[in-house]
Amino acid sequence: MTLPSEMTYVDLPSPGGPEKMVLARGPLPDIKPGDVLIRVEAAGVNRPDVLQRLGMYPPPPGASPVLGLEVAGEVVAMGEGAEGFIVGDKVCGLANGGGYAEFCALPATQAMPWPKGYDAARAAALPETFFTVWANVFQMADLVEGEKILIHGGSSGIGTTAIQLARAFGAEVFVTAGSKDKCDACVALGAKRAINYREEDFKSVILEETGGRGVDVILDMVGGPYFDRNIGSLAKDGRLSIIAFLGGATVENANISAILGKRLHIMGSAMRPRTAVEKESIRDDLEDNVWPLLEDGDVAPVMHAVVPFSEVAEAHRLMEAGDHIGKIVLTF
Repeated sequence: MTLPSEMTYVDLPSPGGPEKMVLARGPLPDIKPGDVLIRVEAAGVNRPDVLQRLGMYPPPPGASPVLGLEVAGEVVAMGEGAEGFIVGDKVCGLANGGGYAEFCALPATQAMPWPKGYDAARAAALPETFFTVWANVFQMADLVEGEKILIHGGSSGIGTTAIQLARAFGAEVFVTAGSKDKCDACVALGAKRAINYREEDFKSVILEETGGRGVDVILDMVGGPYFDRNIGSLAKDGRLSIIAFLGGATVENANISAILGKRLHIMGSAMRPRTAVEKESIRDDLEDNVWPLLEDGDVAPVMHAVVPFSEVAEAHRLMEAGDHIGKIVLTF
């Protein structure tokens, strides 16, 4: 296709509320060596987008300042040295920024073909959550068949993905969520027990459900307020994987003796600062191990809302309200 000289994108003139985002016109992104240029048909909305909009999560050096970390669409141009795709391919991918736009450049090593039978919206719902869950639960925390995992925020995009993947690979799944509807949704996805954190203490429930042993892995996005109870919920040689601190980053009055006594492993990571080589490794693992599950229907993104790009502020309000179950996606 003949590329236009300008595109529509979501601009953020200054940090603040959802209303700060406005549609604007500007040049297409530069295509760096190794990049593919995508004509974006859909883009996922994620918690890091909200944090960046608030001025709390600046893009790394060299990344586009435009919001958006996952896209799906058509390859329309190839950078020098880019391999694995040709113009016209339908791909989804993990962007380093720039997803809220008609065109987005991303490394070819962070792009994947749409799973068979998928449309743009469902394909755009995959990269950020599946990269994050695979890296933190399977690569770092090394969850294996027969183990037990506790997933906080079970009804989120991350949570619904983690439930399905943990179940698919033979783990027993426990989750926390904030309402009966959210808990029911998590059980329907494969959780053995969903704990309403507004009504129950998750540590007490986990110890009761496991006969006092605890779980092998915890995926946590709450942070400081859960740290002590997370430590108390882990079994010997357990692994705590922290991917966010929505409840705060400070831990007060925690007893760390159990870390020594139970030989616990505490780890954490963010996806955006990872190197291109690390992201390629995750991409390759997903294609080998997870894409067949998506194509067979054993695992699927949970879709909460598909919103036009022109209503991006409403999509962010949905995310911040916290009532969603699964993914929120923007479409052109």
